[in-house]
Amino acid sequence: MKKDIHPDYHMITVRLTNGTSFETRSTWGKAGDELRLEVDPVSHPAWTGGARHLLDTGQLSRFKKRFGQFKIGEAS
Repeated sequence: MKKDIHPDYHMITVRLTNGTSFETRSTWGKAGDELRLEVDPVSHPAWTGGARHLLDTGQLSRFKKRFGQFKIGEAS
């Protein structure tokens, strides 16, 4: 194995937006540094579910306007 080609792994502290923290090994910063996250699983909508809403760009409205008179799945 070649020497001096691998990054230096060391212990850092990761602090989440709610104030909790944990220690992990990383190549970021120096040993003992603290990484403060602005976006994390506690606050980001990708993990929390966030506000889900339908964005109608007009295609759905045009479809309903054009084909709304047809009743699919119902007997005539």
